[in-house]
Amino acid sequence: MNILILKLGATGDVVRTTPLLKHLTGEVSWVTAAKNAPLLDGLTKTLRSVAWEHRAQFCDREYDLVINLEDTLEVAQFLPQLKFKKLFGAYTDANGALVYTDDSRGWFDLSLISRFGKASADKLKLENHRTYQDLIFAGLGHKFHGEPYLLPEPAKTNLSGDVAISPKAGAVWPMKNWAYYAELKTELEKKGLTVNVLPERASLLEHLGDIKNHRCLVSGDSLPMHLALAAGVRCVTIFNCTSPWEIFDYGLQRKITSPLLAEFFFKRGLDERATTAISLAEVFAAAMDQLKAAANHG
Repeated sequence: MNILILKLGATGDVVRTTPLLKHLTGEVSWVTAAKNAPLLDGLTKTLRSVAWEHRAQFCDREYDLVINLEDTLEVAQFLPQLKFKKLFGAYTDANGALVYTDDSRGWFDLSLISRFGKASADKLKLENHRTYQDLIFAGLGHKFHGEPYLLPEPAKTNLSGDVAISPKAGAVWPMKNWAYYAELKTELEKKGLTVNVLPERASLLEHLGDIKNHRCLVSGDSLPMHLALAAGVRCVTIFNCTSPWEIFDYGLQRKITSPLLAEFFFKRGLDERATTAISLAEVFAAAMDQLKAAANHG
């Protein structure tokens, strides 16, 4: 089969889509955002990937299946340029509106383009306890059995230690930013632990290398969390406003869910109560437990 995947970003979403490659037979082509291309380059012998800006290169064949996991008009409007037999995911209808195939409703009913509208979609998303992989795999007729993320080898870096902290989740979700990362660093260092706040890196592979050089990562629901899960690094993940159930933990993750999750679920503003609802003591205890588990399992 010839299969095309359209998954541009966010980077964490690209990473958590890679387990699908284990179930797709034949040649797979993947269009992604330019910054994410290094994560896919040479990942498998049957995968070719290209940045969105060069997408015309992939109009070179007829596809048996196109998987469009983006919910943007721009990507959906690219589909008529392609020749394909079957589509899974988002497309534009006769009126130019964004809709999605019936077999992809498990995921897209929870999305920004949900047929139920955003408010109902957010409610469904809060009620959903299935992982992202489970929803996508099922829609494509597969069963998710915990297949791991696929990533290239990380770059070697000189940053290493016991605990890596990633305190920032980006401008889109300010309520992901837990209030007590600085205090957590201090408390962990009092135990004689080496704690590093992850720096910005020129490449994603360096970022991956930094994470792999630690025994535990503490962060919000963000890219570093996905990279830790891919690298086999234990993590403590704080969920202030997004779904903890969508993330498959691979036996590596301790999830700490805000008692105010329902109130702030999928909201993109900033309320201090959302960032302070989880206590320093709870995260500290979870980090220490994860370090013990890492020591016991080598």
